[in-house]
Formats: sequence, C-alpha cells, structure tokens
Amino acid sequence: MPFAVYVLGLAVFAQGTSEFMLSGLVSAIAADLDVSLSAAGLLTSAFAVGMVLGAPLMALFSRTWPRRRALLLFLAVFIAVHVVGALTPGYGVLLAARFVGALANAGFWAVALAAAVSMVPDGLRGRATAVVVGGVTIACVVGVPAGAVLGERWGWRAAFWAVAVVSLPALWAITRSVPGSVPGDRGRDRGRGGGTAPVADARGTASAGQEPEKAPAPAPTSAPVPTPVRDELRLLLTAPHLRSTLLTMALVQGATFCAFSYLEPLLTRTTGLTTTWVPLALALFGAGAFLGVGAAGRYAERRPTAFIAYGMAALALGWSTLALTAGRPVAALALIPLLGMLAFGTGTALITRVLGLAGRSSTLAGAFGTSAFNLGAAVGPWVGGLALEAGGGYRAPVWVSAALMALALLTEGARRLRRVRSRERASGSTAG
Repeated sequence: MPFAVYVLGLAVFAQGTSEFMLSGLVSAIAADLDVSLSAAGLLTSAFAVGMVLGAPLMALFSRTWPRRRALLLFLAVFIAVHVVGALTPGYGVLLAARFVGALANAGFWAVALAAAVSMVPDGLRGRATAVVVGGVTIACVVGVPAGAVLGERWGWRAAFWAVAVVSLPALWAITRSVPGSVPGDRGRDRGRGGGTAPVADARGTASAGQEPEKAPAPAPTSAPVPTPVRDELRLLLTAPHLRSTLLTMALVQGATFCAFSYLEPLLTRTTGLTTTWVPLALALFGAGAFLGVGAAGRYAERRPTAFIAYGMAALALGWSTLALTAGRPVAALALIPLLGMLAFGTGTALITRVLGLAGRSSTLAGAFGTSAFNLGAAVGPWVGGLALEAGGGYRAPVWVSAALMALALLTEGARRLRRVRSRERASGSTAG
C-alpha cells in the first residue's frame, strides 16, 4: 500500500476528531464564551451544515483539479480555521470557523477517496478506501476522547490546537508523496505515492557486462471520460428507492448525533459521573462504532435489508432504554458502546445501499450520501437543543433520538411496502 494512502488516513483522522470532539467540550465552551448549552451544540450543527453543502459542491468543483494541489488547499484551510477557532474570544467567529472548516473537510474527502483508489491496483481499491475511511473510526476511538482529556486539563482551545498540529505532518507528507496528476490519470498514479514499482525488461535480467534492454514504452492511452454531471444527476433522481434511503440515513444519523452531542452533560448532570469519566464514555462509543463498521462490512452484504431493519429497531429500543436508565451509571456505560456499534453499523450499511442504488452515478452518490449523513448531524443536535431549552431536562435529547429512530423505521417500512407493490405490479403485467 503506498505511503500516501496512509497519509490521507492521517488527515482524515484529524478531521474526524474535529467533527466529533465537541461532544466532550460543550459545557466548557458554553461557560468560556458565555452562551447556552444549546448554542454550544450548534457548533456541531454548523460543521454538519458545511459538510452537507460542501460535499456535492466540492465534488463538482474538484472533479478536474490536480489532486495534490486540491488536497493541500483544502487541508491548509482546515488548519487555518482551527488556529482561528483556538484564538477567537467570540462565539460568532468560532461558529463561522466551524462552517468554513467543514467546507474544507468536505472538499478534502471528495478528492482523498478518489486519489487513494487511483494509486493502487484494482484489487487493492477496497483496502485503500478502508485505510482512508478508517481514519474516522480511529478518531472516534482515540481522537475524540483525547480531545476531551485536553479540554479537561488545559481548556477546550487546546483541543483545537491539537487538531491543527496533528494535521501539519499530513500537509508536508502530501506534498512529498501524493502524485500531482489530474483525475482520470490512473496509469500515472500507480506505482507512485511513496514508492516506485520496478520495471523489468523483456528478458527479466541482463547478461553480465551488458546494459539491460529497455522495455518498449507502453502505448499511450486516453484517460476515461467521466460521466457528465447532468447524466449523473438524472440517474440519481430516477434511481428507485434512493431518495427514501437518503431520508432514512439522515434520520438515523440525526438520532445518533442528537444524543451524542449532549452526552457529556447527560453523564455529568443526570448520571452523576465526574468529568474524568467522559473521555472513557466517548472511547467506549468509538470502540463500539469501530466494531459496528467492521460488522457491516462483513455481514451487511449477505442480508442488507434485514441488517438495516434490525439495526434500526435495536437503535430505537436502545435510545429509549438509555433515556430511562440514564440515572444509573452501570447501565449508561454499558449501553453507550452498544449504541455506537448499532449506529455506525446501520449507517455504514445504508451508505453501501446508496452506492448500490446509484449505479453509474457513483461520483455524486457518495457526495449525496455524505450530505444525508451530515444533514442528520446538523438537524439532530439542533432539535435536541430545542428540547433541552424547552425544559425537558438532560434526558430530552435522548428521547428525541428515540423519536427520530421511530420515524426512520416508518420511512424504511414505507420503502419496503412500495418495493413489494412495484414487484406485484410487475408480476401482474407479466402474467397479463
């Protein structure tokens, strides 16, 4: 595996840490900037809104950019806004920094996945993708709890400084290892990205004292022409059940981030745990998420409909149980990794379904899947904050998560019903 692929995974780790780390810092940010908890929760929503808007826009704008230049630009902006966030004394500037940082994050994702698979043979594309995406799950296990520890010891600004510092080696390494070719130039990228593949001559070896024969130069090949944007959009809009799947994905992620964004005040003010327990709880959630992604990759392909349906039903039950038992530390700590596993396992299976339904329009399908994911991450904390401000107590966001999962089950049930009816109509017309 080229070194450059691991470099991209490192950058994604820093960006994933930034996206999720505020769940352990909301109380400190609210106190330092003199805003409410719900306002501090909107910092997560602002990042998610930036991802929602940035994913399709950056996917379009960066389709023809040289990859190394695009990655460096997006990562440099990401680092700069975290420095601004660490220095600013005002809530408004921090909110704007989160939004701009998310746009840069979305642009980086749009280029990094394409760059990773272009640097490896077709048989290693899955592994290259896993290395890049794995940065997010490692962020949940390591980065988010570490951010909470830094915030507890040196203040929430230390976590922002840490994200900027961790991103700097990736900025340097991208300059040294990622090829500067444009999208579609897969042949030039293979064998590059941190190493070169040896090229043998026609005989494989040379005689002693003789210079080896040069292998004939390969015939030039034209780069594959990407599917026009208009055609991709048409395929996305007409793909059966795709829009309902995107809605279901947004609801599932909304439920996840609604409770996750307010996990720290729930544990410290309802469960009765001290702040030193918060990093452990976040690490448990991240460990569960890591296991869930692995389970989805192994089992969701076999029975995807059942995997998604059972996962959503278990999430609805799990969030309800957490809301009821939040006052019991053992029960709460036991449920947190289970909910992380169910949430990320179900979400991964839904993303796989989106890419499968999209067919040839996979370029924008991934962007729209990212938008649906982050639309839930934006709306969930906002609705949870409304419930919190309405006087529902610190359990209120968890109850909202359970309600969002109930809606997700309804949308999934409606999708399955439409699918059954369409099959019945098709079989009836065939019989007639």
